[in-house]
Amino acid sequence: MRARLALPIALVAAVSVAATACQSSSGDDGTDGKKDAPKAASAAVDYNPQPYENIRDGGTYTTVGTFDDQGNPFNVNATLTASRVWGWYNADAITYSPTGEVRYNADYYSDVKVVVEGGDQKVTLTINPKAAFNDGTPIDWKAIEATWKTNNGSDKEFAASSTDGYDQITSVEQGKNAKQAVITFKGVNASWSTLFTTFLHPKAATVGNFNKAYVKKAHPEWGAGPYTVGKWDTHSGNITFVRNPKWWGRKGKLDKRVYVNLESTAGVNAFKNGQIDNVSAVDAESLKQVKGLKGTEIRSGGSPFEYSLYFNTKSAVLSEPAVRKAIEQSIDRTQIAKIQFQGLDYQEPLPGSAVLYSFQKGYADNLSAVLKYAPDEAGKALDAAGWKPGTGGVRVKNGKRLDVGYTLLGDDPLGKATAGALAAMLKPVGVHLVIKKGDDADFAKVLSDRRFDLFLSGNRSMDPFGARYLCDFYCSDRDSNITGAGMPALDREIRSTTEIADLGKQSAAVNEIEQKALRQYAFLPLFSGPSTYGVKKGLANVGATLFNTPLPETVGWQK
Repeated sequence: MRARLALPIALVAAVSVAATACQSSSGDDGTDGKKDAPKAASAAVDYNPQPYENIRDGGTYTTVGTFDDQGNPFNVNATLTASRVWGWYNADAITYSPTGEVRYNADYYSDVKVVVEGGDQKVTLTINPKAAFNDGTPIDWKAIEATWKTNNGSDKEFAASSTDGYDQITSVEQGKNAKQAVITFKGVNASWSTLFTTFLHPKAATVGNFNKAYVKKAHPEWGAGPYTVGKWDTHSGNITFVRNPKWWGRKGKLDKRVYVNLESTAGVNAFKNGQIDNVSAVDAESLKQVKGLKGTEIRSGGSPFEYSLYFNTKSAVLSEPAVRKAIEQSIDRTQIAKIQFQGLDYQEPLPGSAVLYSFQKGYADNLSAVLKYAPDEAGKALDAAGWKPGTGGVRVKNGKRLDVGYTLLGDDPLGKATAGALAAMLKPVGVHLVIKKGDDADFAKVLSDRRFDLFLSGNRSMDPFGARYLCDFYCSDRDSNITGAGMPALDREIRSTTEIADLGKQSAAVNEIEQKALRQYAFLPLFSGPSTYGVKKGLANVGATLFNTPLPETVGWQK
């Protein structure tokens, strides 16, 4: 699952980074004088991993957080917040190790069999006999069927986040009894496990409930797991999860899991005052404030995050590919990274793909294959496209100035600095960046309604199979492609990669096709970075986990 961040750049993102290695016009390699920048981003983890038996019973775990407008993680308007909150009162049936090995949770799937017959893959999920939703409905093959039907794209009324993989399934049927689901694919899907890491209650599988039931609401009766909703405060935005008396597995170690709705700056102060147990250190200043506090420690490791600049191709001013390319050629990504990473001791190469990270096998720097930082060339291209220098150096064509909007949400200093840097980079080539400010709460609407020309936002991979998400970023008919770029012929090429069974061959094909997609000049990867947190000592299974999401019942305070 690939989820959008719940807030734009640097507001609640769990990353901060130092400098990056990318050749710039000044000859600066982006490493603050260091010439030994790594060839790949960090794949380290730092989360105090502890077995269940080492966690003491009781206690409360409190962090910054709140519910999202759309709480159904399968919905196209859901963000990372929705996935995180969902996981505390719904099934975590399949998880991954930090490096991406599949882990089946026997409390939900007591047995998993995968076979290929006649070229078609068949997955048989045997569901734990004790497994039931909180309203008493057995968790059986119908939950798997409901998840498939709402996400396979056959009914366009379901606003599904991604149909990839689900649309390759030809049937979900009952096996030897209702507690067994037999899933049949057309061909082979090597990353099938990502489709059923969690699942929907059959009652949530109507169009109305799928799209609207979870909007600013929780449905604990449709959930299942070691915790359930204790309090869901729509006024404050705070959430409290408590142990679920209907849970059949190992009980949750915590008495309570609490989210308090605070802005990032207030979150740092709350951590300093001992009011919360874990906080993201998003920049050098916040790291400085939380570092060295008594009874706390810094946990930092690799990160499956990526921040990118999105171009709205449906906007009149950005409808010309020549204009979009010129803007991309004028942006010195090394300098943007330095703003974000200033004062922190971390280096990584700049990202070159939307779907794979440089620490992963199969990754390729596809962006560098199609784009170079070249503001001089950008100016010449704009001349050729009919955009001539005008008053104040701003280019004009057919009486219209080259004014490009940049939507900036919130008042974070890093966000402001980044916007200012982009404006300064674009000014010499005759592009006037108009910074349009909005509230953090506008995030979902900005994306879903495409209320932007340029918008900087991030994504986090919830699983290691990034190649399967190519369509989410680049297919012209996919709502998750917020740029609106693409074309049917390219869509067909992208979708053909999902039918490749070998993950290595799939990645190679995806890299080749992503280079074509990047030539739409509507999406510009900017930076990733590590996950860095201030954490109270003794908190177990919390921190920089890469692809791992520790099961809720294992999160708590070490004995």
